[in-house]
Amino acid sequence: MARAGPGRAGSARRGLGERRLPTWEISDSDAEGPAGAETPARGRDPAEERRPAAEALRRLRPGQAVRRLAVLVDPAVLEDAGADTLMEALHALGCEPRAEPQRPARSLRWSRESPDPCPRGVPPEVWAEDEPHVLLLLEPEEFVRGVLQLTQVRGPTCPVPWVTPESPARPHLAVIGLDAYLWSQKPSTQETQQPEHPAVTRAEVAVGWPEVEEALVRLQLWANVDVLLVASWQELSQHVCAFTKALAQRPFKQARESGAFPFCTSGRWAAGEQVARDGTGLRRAWWRQVKQFNRVSPAVADAIVSAFPSPRLLQQAYMACGTEQERLGLLADLPVKTGKGVPPRRVGPDLSRRVCLFLTTTDPDLLLDLGS
Repeated sequence: MARAGPGRAGSARRGLGERRLPTWEISDSDAEGPAGAETPARGRDPAEERRPAAEALRRLRPGQAVRRLAVLVDPAVLEDAGADTLMEALHALGCEPRAEPQRPARSLRWSRESPDPCPRGVPPEVWAEDEPHVLLLLEPEEFVRGVLQLTQVRGPTCPVPWVTPESPARPHLAVIGLDAYLWSQKPSTQETQQPEHPAVTRAEVAVGWPEVEEALVRLQLWANVDVLLVASWQELSQHVCAFTKALAQRPFKQARESGAFPFCTSGRWAAGEQVARDGTGLRRAWWRQVKQFNRVSPAVADAIVSAFPSPRLLQQAYMACGTEQERLGLLADLPVKTGKGVPPRRVGPDLSRRVCLFLTTTDPDLLLDLGS
């Protein structure tokens, strides 16, 4: 009997514990509804909803986006001894240079890998697999022949070399060592005295910087083609890396500018005077607005704001005036506080006229300050 007591007590405690569990289960089930019914979806946490957008925006940042850019280099470019400088610079930048045949030959093309998922608000064309830009590398001799064709044939109907109308990509031309090539083609004194020269040599000699500049203008106006003239592969590598960085930054800039009024900040004040919902700060903002007029000191702004604490009150005073002259001179006689020993001042008719015109005119081209 002595042993039965603890057993009953233990079973009673166990029974009490067993009754507590159904109590909690019943409470939860009552809140959820009848058995078999689906549990209604709870409201999602705003932080959880913003987390995918923040992660997508993080992937758009230039440091991350440049890793999804691939520079496709034609194998003919790699045959040049200076191409190693270009490939090393691209590897150092963090993008992926790949050797793939390109059309036209000796060209570079950019390809972008789209993120998954794509950020909202970014135009779909930003995530195109192939960027609409092609950089075509030209030898100086080939570029000089194209310059001759552009400068000898007049009119916009002249076919532009290196540009095919069916190509959707926008071409960019790059020429390495054109200046040194033109200097090397200049005839010496003895050669100019010899009349027997091949026609090709005379044609190449006829091309100088004036003809090159004319051809650059024609390429820009007729075909919207930019030409990059560099002296070395090192300079070309710097340009390609800078262009690659710009392509990597473009999605981030477009995502940031896609929202309405992107210059407005959310939850913080960027510049100027902060105005609360209850109107605190309006007087200071009105003071700063008056201070923006030319030749207005803080003391003069204090005099105007003290007499009329808001622009609305000043507009009502203008409406109460009977004549135009009265409105223009409403603020002229307002006293301005000055220091000890300084003669008393007033706002004056010039500033009074400018403030009146600022608040009453409907002409957007009206010049307020006659002394500017």
